[in-house]
Amino acid sequence: MPLSRRNFHRLTALGALSAATGGGAVLGSASAAQAANTAYVFGYFKETPNASGDSYALHLAVSTDGLNWRPLNQNNPVATPTAGMQGLRDPFILRKQDGTFVVLATDLKGRIFNLNNQYLHVWDSTDLRSFTGYRRVKFHSLNTHTWAPTAFWVPSRNEYAIVYSANNGRDVLMVNYTSDFRTVSANQVYYSPSYNVLDADIVSDGSTFYMYYKNMDDGRLYGARSSTGAPNSYTNYTSGLLQGGAIEAPLIVRNNSGNTWRLWGDSFSPVNSDYYAWTSNNVGGNSWSVLPQRDYTPPLNVKHGSIVGITQAEYDNLVSRWGLPNWVRLKSYNFPDRYVRHASNVGRIDAYPFDPHEDQLWRMVPGLADSSAVSFESVNIPGRYLRHSNYAIQLAANDNSASFRGDATFVRTAGLADSTWSSFRSYNVPDRYLRHSNYVLRIDPLTSSSAAADRQDATFRVS
Repeated sequence: MPLSRRNFHRLTALGALSAATGGGAVLGSASAAQAANTAYVFGYFKETPNASGDSYALHLAVSTDGLNWRPLNQNNPVATPTAGMQGLRDPFILRKQDGTFVVLATDLKGRIFNLNNQYLHVWDSTDLRSFTGYRRVKFHSLNTHTWAPTAFWVPSRNEYAIVYSANNGRDVLMVNYTSDFRTVSANQVYYSPSYNVLDADIVSDGSTFYMYYKNMDDGRLYGARSSTGAPNSYTNYTSGLLQGGAIEAPLIVRNNSGNTWRLWGDSFSPVNSDYYAWTSNNVGGNSWSVLPQRDYTPPLNVKHGSIVGITQAEYDNLVSRWGLPNWVRLKSYNFPDRYVRHASNVGRIDAYPFDPHEDQLWRMVPGLADSSAVSFESVNIPGRYLRHSNYAIQLAANDNSASFRGDATFVRTAGLADSTWSSFRSYNVPDRYLRHSNYVLRIDPLTSSSAAADRQDATFRVS
């Protein structure tokens, strides 16, 4: 089996299905149109390469564009299972027909995948600010796993379908139906082609259902469609999609605005970027374009989650309840898989993920030499700041001298390579900007006439 079971999930439908699949905008109103949603919430669990940042619990992040995410609750859990394995993977958030939410998750803790489990964790939630009715629901009596749930409303049955990964002699997708997420129908095979499959995500657009999944035999993502969404009714319509060396856990998302779509795939190699993405104006066509990594920033240490559209009021309420992080990350413009971090007290940019992951977290505080500017204090070594010394960037303890305060202060400006990003001019050597060179940070003279590559080296996204 692959090293992890990770995917995003989002169920989106039009008309009567909108509220059941994340399109509903007002809690308690299943008829609210998808257009009322202006933001997104993302539920996930966490892992890091050496397991130091692992968290097998429900985490939440929010975004206004569905691309760049800010964790809630300082990236700490908002709900943790207390039964079964007492840990979860693969959380899926569904907005039900009544506008409230249900959370489904794999009952598994850690990275050992040969433990078969017949149950899923389930919570109810009115607004994702509290989680009630925790229970485990049994889906079958087979000697196999119950992984990576996704769910959607089936009008013809007046029930929800819950689809998950299992093994029936080979890896297949199973389905159970429910009206209350407490009792479920007998399990049946949902999709079983001539090859092993994993990690389905299913959306509805008009009267057509679209399913994306991983073909385990060739390691690529495929799309299939059905006019009914019934078991064994899907026909492939895309060629295999792949970015990076390994990919799984597809997620297909209709954007809140416009008729555009995003398809996400999760890299499960610890040395690669965690996510790749495509975009398309036609979910029914085989016309996906690669979305540059520069355009999106997943939540820190995120694994296998789900995305749901929310209103501005819901966004505000979630932020009020859980709070946004008191730290930032600095993403490189021209190496968008790399983030500013300290290592052996040297400032540099390294490819994410890495450990200790806290090395990339900064408190961007009022400038030590000028409160209208900024300074960067390390989160995991408080009292140490990024400062320049002989133009090289170091992490050093604040001795409160005037020279240190000046060296550790930077004036934030519009990005030299992209004005929607940021650049940082040295406070006490004002003709020089913070930039990377051979992945190491320093300050160098830069102007609008400097080489484009140099301006890109000095441009960062604060997230």
